[in-house]
Amino acid sequence: MNLINMPKIKLGVVGVSRDCFPSSLTQKRLAALTAELKKQKIDFAVASTIIENEADAMAACDELVEAGCNASVVYLGNFGPEAPTTIFLEQFPGPGMACAAAEEGKAVLASERGDALCGMLNCSYNIGLRRLNVYIPEYPVGLPKELAPLIAEFAKIARVVVGLNNLKLFGFGPRPHDFMACNAPIQPLYDLGVNVMENSELDLLVAYKKAGEDKAAIKAIAADMAKELKGACKWNDLLPKLAQYEVALTKFYEDNLGASSFGVFANKCWPAFESEFGFVPCFVNSRLAGRGIPVACEVDLYGAVSEYMLQCASGLPATLLDINNSVPADILKGAKLKGVPAKDLFMGFHCGNTCSSCMKNCSLKYQLIMHRLMEPGKEPDITRGTLEGQIKPGETTMFRLQSSADAKIVSYVAEGEFLDINPCSFGGIGVVGIKDFARFYRHVLIGKRFPHHGGFGFAKSGKVLFEALKLLGVEDVNTPLPEGVRYPDENPFG
Repeated sequence: MNLINMPKIKLGVVGVSRDCFPSSLTQKRLAALTAELKKQKIDFAVASTIIENEADAMAACDELVEAGCNASVVYLGNFGPEAPTTIFLEQFPGPGMACAAAEEGKAVLASERGDALCGMLNCSYNIGLRRLNVYIPEYPVGLPKELAPLIAEFAKIARVVVGLNNLKLFGFGPRPHDFMACNAPIQPLYDLGVNVMENSELDLLVAYKKAGEDKAAIKAIAADMAKELKGACKWNDLLPKLAQYEVALTKFYEDNLGASSFGVFANKCWPAFESEFGFVPCFVNSRLAGRGIPVACEVDLYGAVSEYMLQCASGLPATLLDINNSVPADILKGAKLKGVPAKDLFMGFHCGNTCSSCMKNCSLKYQLIMHRLMEPGKEPDITRGTLEGQIKPGETTMFRLQSSADAKIVSYVAEGEFLDINPCSFGGIGVVGIKDFARFYRHVLIGKRFPHHGGFGFAKSGKVLFEALKLLGVEDVNTPLPEGVRYPDENPFG
């Protein structure tokens, strides 16, 4: 899927060689690694300079930056010089990875031994001295065919980091009083490199009215909406209004990125929105998410960033859902739970912001809860515009980046599945199975004061996100623990 609004990663690969080892050893091994990298179908460039000293480090850095690289991989073809290696990692303007060459066989041991196992220790020590965050895989010393897939995986990790470091977060409206969890401090977002631009709901209304002048764009988008819905909309008068709103958000995005390369939204969506705009914005939010521009509900700034990180990790659209309700036993009869106990099931729900490509079935409807509040006993009007149905079965990653009340970054990552079970309910909704979720819910989501919104991706991206969080300096990362491994606050007496 070709999503806009994400960085394209070009890896810069550079070999390093300690001066008491022949640089030809690194050159030969680098050539073998390059051949394996070509099989991975990733975009990369190799520095012609082998780093043996500090001048080489700067020359290699300049060379790879000039080649358009925005993430780097240092490869210890032998022991390697730790100071020049880490100077390169410090100076290169993007995330870095370090790995090293294993010995190929007994033939090299007599005179062409590289000793890179030793070199990685010194490299790591100097990474610490320079206070750098560098990606080092679980098994950093290997043969080219073993390292190449790890380097390809690093490209995904780098995409999350580069995306976040160049992200602008547009907020519309005050964060709602009814959901105090959305009022988290924003200082940690700036610390992560995110540029935050908060705006009034009036600014959004002005943008919407201005967009009404572009009749051609509105007509084209309304036609595209009808095509996407495949006839699953009984209110043709609604589509031009929604199309006008999409024009407004798209134009605002294009006009206000400024110094940033990418953007996401966190917008006020009720209750004043409906009376002034005349619809609910969910379907438009879903369409933008499907193109790669997440729009979080209820001015959830951290929710929007979480969606974006999921998108960068997986290369697929993401959504924001309430970790919402329990699953009654009577809808599980005959269902395949994929090895997840019933106690570890829950429903992920939101009004209708999940894009159609991530739905098993969907149609344009009205928001039931808002209708009860705003139009009781009347035909739906201002509460129309949700994309409702069952979220498609398949792999998912539930993820949240959040600030605590005292402005410290916390996060969680959990992998599971949307199950093919009819949720028998309204909204965009699906039954989620995550092994060991019940205890995770109590001791992480509740125990560490996370809000009701979670980001959901449509692939298993836990490994990529976990490593990206480490590169970003996030220390408090929580994952589900299996039975028999206690959470810190879990009562040992059961």
